[in-house]
Amino acid sequence: MERFTISLDDRLAAEFDAWIAQRGYASRSEAVRDLLRDELERARQQHDPSRQCVASLTYVFNHHERDLMERLTALQHEHHDLAVATMHAHLDHDHCLETIILRGPTKAVRRFADGLSAQRGVHHAKLNLISVEAHESHRHDGETPRHVHLKPAT
Repeated sequence: MERFTISLDDRLAAEFDAWIAQRGYASRSEAVRDLLRDELERARQQHDPSRQCVASLTYVFNHHERDLMERLTALQHEHHDLAVATMHAHLDHDHCLETIILRGPTKAVRRFADGLSAQRGVHHAKLNLISVEAHESHRHDGETPRHVHLKPAT
């Protein structure tokens, strides 16, 4: 493990310590590591949009919006190579929350998320995207099909 030292003015250090306590970090080091990982991940995604990713797209929608359910379902079927699974929850008489688990090239996942989020009647859409690296295809004992493991990029 490599160590380095940073200097912060008193006000910034106090704000950082309050943020650390609010988030429940055990130490400044853990908080800094997470901040660095987040920023490096953001840079990776911007630099190489063809990189593979896993993602969750969560959004709220009004299920009374004309033809919206059909449009959302059609989009998912058109991109069945990206959409792994969907979870649906009813919030009230008019609104539902849905989360779609996605997997594929970052650029394609973002394009799908943008297209779905732009549908009339969809609100509060958020994409959480994590770059992954594919590891060699292999079999487990007794399995016939081969499969690839996806590891989060570090």
